[in-house]
Amino acid sequence: MLSFSGETLIKRPAEEIFDFVADERNNYDPSIRRTEILTEGPIGVGTKFRSESVGTKQTIPMTVEITEYERPTRLSSKTRLDTMDIHSTLVFEPKDEGTLLRWKSGLAPRGVYKLLYPVLALAGRRQTTRIWESLKRTLEKRNAQEPNATDPLRSDTYGR
Repeated sequence: MLSFSGETLIKRPAEEIFDFVADERNNYDPSIRRTEILTEGPIGVGTKFRSESVGTKQTIPMTVEITEYERPTRLSSKTRLDTMDIHSTLVFEPKDEGTLLRWKSGLAPRGVYKLLYPVLALAGRRQTTRIWESLKRTLEKRNAQEPNATDPLRSDTYGR
């Protein structure tokens, strides 16, 4: 399994960031085109989402399942694609300036994709860093534009 980690400070409360990230329908990853929730009830362990990522030549379907939900400190998920599984854990640590978001991800490629190990490692690190920096920009920009905003930028339908 390929593993990588990182962190970023987000100038927002841990609870807000946790709730925003836990709902995969919120739009902060520029590569995600559509997301829908597949399960009923409140978001928590076992909640599943279906998303589509826009690749360079095709749309890539994926399923995300929340595997750990300890609001507002820890969130883990498993993402399944045709080519690999991705295991991710996020830790939210309150700081005076906001929240330190730490992430750790592991990629488990399948089939011929195992041969692309070095390329996947580099691309995975870059993509993961890009996603969490995009989250930071999204939440901090929203805060600057609407200091009292509580409604996340999200679409409740498949096809945002």
